[in-house]
Amino acid sequence: MKRQASPEATPITARALLGSAGLDAALHQDGAVRRFSTGARSLGDYADDVSSTARINAKQLQEKVDALGRRQAEAGERMRQELAGLQPQDVATYCADVWQRWAIFMDILRRRGNTFVEHTAQGCPPVLVYDFDVIIDGMTLDRPVNYSLVAIHPPKGVKVRQDGRPYIIVDPRAGHGSGIGGFKNESEVGVALHAGHPVYFCIFTTQPTPNQTLADVTRAEADFVREVRRRHPRSPKPVIIGNCQGGWAAMLLAASNPDLAGPVVVNGAPLSYWAGTRGRNPMRYVGGVVGGVVPALLMADLGNGRFDGANLVLNFENLNPGNSLWEKYYDVFADVEGQAQRYLEFERWWSGFYFMNEAEIRWIVENLFVGNRLAHGGAQLDPRLHIDLRNIRAPIIVFASHGDNITPPPQALNWISDLYASVQEIKARGQRIVYTIHDKVGHLGIFVSSSIAQKEHKEIVSTLKAIEAMAPGLYEMKIEDVTGEGLERRYAISFHERTIDDILALDDERGDERPFAAVSRLSRIAAEAYELTLRPFVRALSNEATARFLAETQPLRLQRTLVSDRNPFLAMVPAAADLARDNRVPDGKSNPLYRLEKMNAELFTQWLDLGRDLRDAATEMFFFATYSTPWMRELASAEPSKVSEVAGTDLRSLNEVSKAIERIEQGGYPEAVIRMLILLAHARKSVRRDRLERSNELLSTHEPFASLGSATRSQIIHEQGLVVEFEPGMALATLPLLLATAADRRRAIHQVEFVLGAYEEMNEETREMLARIKTALDVADSRPKAKVARKAKRTRAR
Repeated sequence: MKRQASPEATPITARALLGSAGLDAALHQDGAVRRFSTGARSLGDYADDVSSTARINAKQLQEKVDALGRRQAEAGERMRQELAGLQPQDVATYCADVWQRWAIFMDILRRRGNTFVEHTAQGCPPVLVYDFDVIIDGMTLDRPVNYSLVAIHPPKGVKVRQDGRPYIIVDPRAGHGSGIGGFKNESEVGVALHAGHPVYFCIFTTQPTPNQTLADVTRAEADFVREVRRRHPRSPKPVIIGNCQGGWAAMLLAASNPDLAGPVVVNGAPLSYWAGTRGRNPMRYVGGVVGGVVPALLMADLGNGRFDGANLVLNFENLNPGNSLWEKYYDVFADVEGQAQRYLEFERWWSGFYFMNEAEIRWIVENLFVGNRLAHGGAQLDPRLHIDLRNIRAPIIVFASHGDNITPPPQALNWISDLYASVQEIKARGQRIVYTIHDKVGHLGIFVSSSIAQKEHKEIVSTLKAIEAMAPGLYEMKIEDVTGEGLERRYAISFHERTIDDILALDDERGDERPFAAVSRLSRIAAEAYELTLRPFVRALSNEATARFLAETQPLRLQRTLVSDRNPFLAMVPAAADLARDNRVPDGKSNPLYRLEKMNAELFTQWLDLGRDLRDAATEMFFFATYSTPWMRELASAEPSKVSEVAGTDLRSLNEVSKAIERIEQGGYPEAVIRMLILLAHARKSVRRDRLERSNELLSTHEPFASLGSATRSQIIHEQGLVVEFEPGMALATLPLLLATAADRRRAIHQVEFVLGAYEEMNEETREMLARIKTALDVADSRPKAKVARKAKRTRAR
């Protein structure tokens, strides 16, 4: 018999024990405890942030002080040795050599100043060493801009194919003029021309047009690409190469016009501005230290609506004062005969300062430098045009370097992890992203260095067709072994599948980016305050005359103008330099005192570097001490999340993925062969360039692939890549349904083996997958398991 519960046997609850009022008080107290606990954790996180930054900087500074101490001790010992063998005539010879070098050096600086004055008077024309024709003048467009499209003339003896793929190079408009991508023969322009490609260049003038915006510039560049395609109707879509600021400009162009351009190559282009490593990348803190966008707005207002790009150049120079204030000058002083021409040629570009409109610099600071919106998927080019880099359909090739102090690898690559939750999403969206990282070349060397042009840029140009034949995904391009010499010099290229974790491994952590969100929000608040208070007064005090005065007295311009023929006190310099050249001391570099001079110059550079490191450490400490506080974190919490952190879409529900899986049993010979190639690539996780080239040859010159057209081939590669990614087992099991006859199956295997190459060169995973494919298709394995000579004959499909 079931027992009845008595009225007294009620459940014991907190409300029954404490009563309603007591429970409410307890809950209120519990909430206070939770808030206190959360606040304590926030303070603990803040203390950890600041202390970890202090430890990192203290360790690095101690290592540098110790290294400098050892270097000074070595220098002292070497000085004693050199002075012990010093002869009286060495002193006289050295004094004469120093006087002569000083006279010639001052003349070189005077020539630099004269070049600056002349170059500025001419409107800072492009520093291209190639002749060119203007194809489109941006001033004639519906929305005029200060950009133009020019066609580069190939040098004598270089033949360009009119049906070759055109290259369009976008140079950085970051304070300097245009042309650095082709200011010598061994350059990006030279590499493309010698490969037989037509080359076009986006140049720009010193002054922007009134009311010009970056949206206008992007639309003008789109018009340029359309004109290039019109001029080369039988060529593949143009390659867009963007250097530094030109890199993110190229990405804006490709994202806003997904079907317009071909592969996009970005060199040293910062796209994820908050990224970086503590103790290494101080430039990312500048926005927080100077107050966000307000200084740029103030400078633009003082410039009567124009921002002076010389200030950006000054920021670059301040990054490395050891080089800017001493080393680059001493290198010329130490070798006045050998370094003069190189120095003057480079300074012609470095000293060509350009301007931006207030709207342009504001967009750059708010969406890139401070706001990082482009990487997070929140950039709005204008009210009608949202920019999402995931819209880019063409392959993206990123070139970065560990030696780049302006765009370190995390800033060049972290946008990938900001926009994509996984590599599977990259594949689902049909994107191919390839990156390559140099060990030590500096920022300018990425697009100026002759050795980089002859290696990295040359290999990128030579592998673009192969990259387009790859299945969607994320890859690292490795440039490895060298074969041949001189013009026949060749490098072994391989592509390795990578994951988002591989990208994140290039950074120390992403947690140190949280304070930048607070900087972004404070920047917007400060900008509104400035616009409501100081801006009307600043604008009322500014006019064209005051703007011109500020521009001419800007430190970088002033130092060049003062050391030129405009300065009457330098009238004797040319005569003194000529006298020094006519009576040059022979072989001054063999003098012991010259060697001591070089040694002390290096020590002085290292002392300046130590001062820079102390400044950078103090800046980093100030940044985290200010913007990592719990109050700042609360301020940052209102900032939008990255696209990859938003609750994601089920990738299988994406239209492209669901359609591909639905069609897994449909298709014919082309779908089958491409699926087999992707299965094999998936198995080995990497691929050499020679295999990619054979794959590209098969798909572009052999039937039935050649007649499909590049768009259809790309669509099949994307679809079959999705099938292999999301249903690898079914992709293999359903292969027989695509190849109905035994003859087709044997032919398909034969073509796949042609792409794979010699059996002994395959790794174990490739051999196993090839065997599984043959088993699924019921094709006998005719290849021997031992060493096999590769067949030279390349049989075309019937």
